[in-house]
Amino acid sequence: MSLCPRFDHLLVLPHLRVQNANAVSSPLTHGFPSMTAFLGLMWALERRTRAAGLDLEFRAVGTVCHDHQEQVTEGGFVRAFRLTRNPVGKDGGTAAIVEEGRIHLQLSLVFAVRSECWSRDLERRHTDLAIVAELLAGMRIAGGSVLPPARPGRFRDQPWGLDLTGTEDDRKTEFRKARMRLLPGFALVSRDDCIEARLSELQSVSPDATRLDAWLSLSRINWRHQPGQKEGDKGEWINDRKGKGWIVPIPVGYGALGDLHEAGRVANARDASTPFRFVESLYSVGEWVSPHRLQSPEQMLWYADSQPEDGLYRCRNDYLPTADLIEQLYDLD
Repeated sequence: MSLCPRFDHLLVLPHLRVQNANAVSSPLTHGFPSMTAFLGLMWALERRTRAAGLDLEFRAVGTVCHDHQEQVTEGGFVRAFRLTRNPVGKDGGTAAIVEEGRIHLQLSLVFAVRSECWSRDLERRHTDLAIVAELLAGMRIAGGSVLPPARPGRFRDQPWGLDLTGTEDDRKTEFRKARMRLLPGFALVSRDDCIEARLSELQSVSPDATRLDAWLSLSRINWRHQPGQKEGDKGEWINDRKGKGWIVPIPVGYGALGDLHEAGRVANARDASTPFRFVESLYSVGEWVSPHRLQSPEQMLWYADSQPEDGLYRCRNDYLPTADLIEQLYDLD
């Protein structure tokens, strides 16, 4: 398994207001944009900063959600997206409605970058931060528009950078001091381990259970009845999510459906100069974690892990739950 690419600075764009971002993250999930959208944003922003003459190499991205408002109908158990009414067609008939989920977001973007200039010139860093913020203001985030700050000039809305050029212990110390500036909010991290744990639980009862069964089980709240210990005690219903964190189903990239086609061989491809491949979404589970519980910046950051020979194009995150982290640090069996 790959690890987060090396970086020496964090570039933070805090409390961005995004209007009408894409709430449909995959064919099976909704409620927050996919991490593939934020990785795409990172690469597009890197191209713009290079064109502007900035010495910035973007390596990974993390997101902290402070507030959200999904555009769905209110009331009742079943909710539906609020859809726009399209203009009539050429024949005067009603145009088909394309299901589009939208969500308003307030979030902070955390980019892991490398820059030799930032290490030598602090004044250059302040100038670059302002340029990056200005470039991002003219871009789309997961299809949504970036709105101006509600109160321009407010300190908490200003972009800031963090030096992580020391030893591993120094990096963690600096991050622990700075992570409080991302509160209140929640960072999305990967919890692939939850699928393996739930699969083991299901197979202990039903040996034919698959990872899809484990994923679906983690995607919902499961209630089970625990009988009472005494005669006449009706017992209680127990929620299997209690004490296990805010677990959500998420897409984590794409898996190949066939071989790689040469550039220009597939009709109507978006880019005729790039090799083409048909893919489908890959799924896992994530967890929303408060930033003050993260011990290092790597636990927050997502990065690309492409394995074309295996047909995998994944987003990776190096978060480890506390128990696994302690076991790794002390090499416990």
